[in-house]
This record gives sequence, C-alpha cells and structure tokens, in this order.
Amino acid sequence: MEKELVLVLDFGGQYNQLTARRVRELSVYSEMLPYDSSLEEIQGKNPKAIILTGGPASTYQENAPCCDPGIFELGVPVLGIGYGMQLMAFMLGGEIEGSPACEYGYSQLQILEPELLFSGMPDDIQVWLNHGDIIKKAPEEFTVSAKSDNVPIIAMSSPARRFFAVQFHTEAQKNTCGIEVLKNFLFNVTGLRGDWQMSDFIADTITSIKEKVGGKKVLCGLSGGVDSSVAAALVHKAVGDQLVCVYVDNGLMRKGESEEVIKTFQEQMKMNLVYVPAAERFLKHLQGVTDPEHKRKIIGEEFIRVFEEEKAKLGEIDYLVQGTIYSDIVESGTRTAPTIKSHHNVGGLPEDMDFKLIEPLRLLFKDEVRIIGEKLNIPPEIVWRQPFPGPGLGVRVLEEVTREKVDILREADAIVREEIKKAGLERDIWQAFAVLPPVRSVGVKDGARTYAYPIIIRAVISDDAMTAEIARLPWELLEKMARRIVAEVDGVNRVAYDITSKPPGTIEWE
Repeated sequence: MEKELVLVLDFGGQYNQLTARRVRELSVYSEMLPYDSSLEEIQGKNPKAIILTGGPASTYQENAPCCDPGIFELGVPVLGIGYGMQLMAFMLGGEIEGSPACEYGYSQLQILEPELLFSGMPDDIQVWLNHGDIIKKAPEEFTVSAKSDNVPIIAMSSPARRFFAVQFHTEAQKNTCGIEVLKNFLFNVTGLRGDWQMSDFIADTITSIKEKVGGKKVLCGLSGGVDSSVAAALVHKAVGDQLVCVYVDNGLMRKGESEEVIKTFQEQMKMNLVYVPAAERFLKHLQGVTDPEHKRKIIGEEFIRVFEEEKAKLGEIDYLVQGTIYSDIVESGTRTAPTIKSHHNVGGLPEDMDFKLIEPLRLLFKDEVRIIGEKLNIPPEIVWRQPFPGPGLGVRVLEEVTREKVDILREADAIVREEIKKAGLERDIWQAFAVLPPVRSVGVKDGARTYAYPIIIRAVISDDAMTAEIARLPWELLEKMARRIVAEVDGVNRVAYDITSKPPGTIEWE
C-alpha cells in the first residue's frame, strides 16, 4: 500500500518545523521543502496534501516568497497558515493589505462555516494571532469561514477545490484548537488513513542504509548523546560489524561522560568502539578564540580531521554517520530560515572533508529520536540523557576556552545535574546545566575577600528544542545547588539563574 505523505512548504517562519511535527503526531508522515521547490520535485513526492506555512514577509513586497502556482492545479488539498493563507489569497485573486496595527496575542474567533475544517468545534474559540497584514477580499471561489472583532477574514475555504486557510498558527501550543484544525484537514478534508508509525521509519531507514552502503565500512562519530547513539544503533542494525564507532574525548565533555560512553557501547551494546583522547589538541586550537561561531566551526572541523585520521588507520571508509536532527539543520540556517547558530555537525563542517555523510535522523525531532531509541532497546540512561551540544562545554565556557575554565565548569555542571536527578526532575526538564561567563565578581569566603567567577544555572522545559520555557525550579533546590557550587568548586563565588525563554534567547548561551 502506498504511503501517505503531506508536504509542508516552508516560507521562513520561526516555528514552521512544528507544523511538520504536529502532522506526524497525528500519525501522518510529513516532510518539509523550501517554498521555491520546483513543481517537478513536489510532484515527484506524490503528496496527498500540501501545507503552506507562515513567514515574516508581505505578499505585496518586492521579491516576496512565492510557490509555484502549479501547486493549485495538482488536485490535492492545500492548507494555508498565516503567510500561507495570505499567499493563497493573493495568488488566486484576492486582495491583501497592511493592517493598521500588527496583531499579536489572543483573539476570539467566530466560526461562520463549521463544516470540514472547524467540524466539532464551538462557535467561538480563542486563537493566537501574530500578523501585520490582512486579507481585504477573499478570492471569488472562497467563502469566509471565520472572523474576529478586528479581522473580517481569519479563515477562508473553497471546499470544491479543497483549499482551506487560517490566519492563526495551528502548530502553536497557545492555540487550543490548532491540532483539531490540522486533524480535520488531514482526515475530514484529505481523507488520510493516519497509519504512519515510527516502526515504519526504522524499517525504511535500515533498508535505505543497506542499499547506500553495500559492503563498505562505515565510521560513526559517537558522542554518547541520544542523537548519535540512535544513529549508531540504526546503522548497526543495517550493516552490523561494517560499522566502526569513534568516540573523541575533546576535553570538553561532562564529568564522567567518557567512562560512561565506553562502558555502555563496548560492554552493553557490544559495538566496535574506538576511543580517541584528544583534549590537548582541541584546547590548543581554541586558544584565544572568543567568537562562538568561530569556536563551533573550529570544533566541527577538528572532529572531522580526527575522524579522517582514524579512517586512515582503519582502512578504506567512505561514509561518516552523524546524529544530525532537524532542529540542528534549522538553527544552522536553510534557504528559508536565517542562521541562529551553526551546529558543529551542520554549519561547522569543513567543505573539503573526505567523507560521504549518512544522517538517518536529519528529518526527525528530538522526541521522535527518543521513541526510536526505545524501540531499538538502547539503555534508558542514554535515550533519556539530557541534550548536550556537540561542541560540549566549549560553548558553555563563554568567550575564550581554557583548561582552568573547563575544569571549573565541569564540576559546577556535575552538581547541577546531580541535584536535578536527586530531586526527581531529570525527565521533567529538557536541559539543566551550568554556564561560565567571562567575568569575575567580588565575594567573601571565610572572612576574606574573593574575586572569582559566577556560575549561571540554566534549566528549560521543551518538546523539541525549537521553543523552550524556563523551568520553575523550587527555591530550595536552587539554594542547595548554589551553596554546593560555591562551597565545592574552587574559583566560584556567585550563582545566578537564567529565567529567559526561547525565544528571545536560545537554550545555549553560545
């Protein structure tokens, strides 16, 4: 039976990848493509439906993002969201104009046409709006499906052509009805089965890797984090002993991490693991470097150079496995999204590396990776390990990285993670860690003046790392961590707690 696919065309909105994720949550497989993908590429995917996402542009501005108009002649259902709604209206003969004021926040929506897209919903629902343009006039074949007090066209539809559009963002958790709208589009409008499962992904990926690799050896850059571990397990399922995992201790790992990785993958999972101690090498290359993008690129390139050296020792190896996931790609910059920060395994890769990449998880979100890890019987302490950046503590020691700073941060970070675990919050929190800023402050210890570093504690709650809220840790827990850090870690005399969400901040400081 042919597999169902929903294509999500990305117009550059910050949370567009969440739309693809929400579709998958409803057991329908989705993929994202840039908005300017050719009609031939889109047809080649044989989508059962297409979603046009939000974006920051205005349809009437010069060089506004625009999809191929042939999309509306494919005979498949199309859902426009935010900018996608305005673009649909603009391309099909409607009129768009700037709103007197940008609308940002909650608004009460009045449903005028309850069939299909709004089926099963009350007449008045609360939605989250974020837009600066409005549709002044819908295209001729469209009817207005919903309105608000401030906006006369919040939703529109052409049921005969199966074209639907909403101004609010269905992917946002603030919209209580968002998932229902997507569900109605996928099942009421498009008539999909909703039978996609992670087990399908695993089987398809294993088959694909076998076909790609054949009988050749494969090198995996293993960090011990969930992403690289699941990638390694998938490839191991596909090619067995053809896989050689290389764990590089770059001197920027968390306390006890190297020992745990070696034990887990050599003893428990019986994988061929090569351990490479390379702390001096990485720290030398980072001397005097303060720019975070430069640090990430140095670390990314040095990883590749180490892998190339190990490849020379092991014999002919064409392929390198990486645990790249979708959020890494988005934050590192795409054709439709700006660079937030270059992940060492994406934007930090050297152009002249001597490998072909295998990235089996590149279209998955973190929570989906964990599901696959459980299905592959990877030990839970690996599957549920909190995310750790590929450059390690190198991007948590702000500005220049030195051995002294890394040692200070490693001890402070261990205390934070230990106390989070003792409090039973390890799985409730997406990430909890310590950051070492490049400043010192005056303090008092044992009746004497000190001039030492502060430590910043960062703890957030998230589903996929694309957005994050601060973790509201108990004051007693924060006080305990602060007391221990100041008492047990030499060179620290102050502790602060970061209460910034993402956005406007990112989870990591660099």
